[in-house]
Amino acid sequence: MSIPRFWREIRQRYKGIGVECGNCGRVFFPPRSICPDCRRESLGKMNEREIVGKGKVITYTEVHEPMPDFRMQAPYTMVMVEMDEGVRMTGQLVDFEPEKVGYGMEVEAVLRKLGEESPSGIIYYGYKFRPCP
Repeated sequence: MSIPRFWREIRQRYKGIGVECGNCGRVFFPPRSICPDCRRESLGKMNEREIVGKGKVITYTEVHEPMPDFRMQAPYTMVMVEMDEGVRMTGQLVDFEPEKVGYGMEVEAVLRKLGEESPSGIIYYGYKFRPCP
């Protein structure tokens, strides 16, 4: 399998696939094989569910001292978002005015370039968030 195809087939990364417990209804992202609440009762009852959509910022921070791969982006804002489906996701906030960032801000997940894997230029993508229009 080629490297680009391997990355494209990571369903939770590109298609926003999580799971919902068929026993209690809790939703999880990334997917897990067993519900931590229902345990054995959830075996075989974890159903795929699309997660990525809209949510609200529950906390945020501005990063001034990034990891080496992200130095060109500094400073940037990271947010923790409670999605409408009930799961929490963390990601970078893009396409926004810094003075308008705040708790409860409505955002949507967007697929964006995260970086390159090697000198050969294999690009990989993932989720970031932007304010809802």
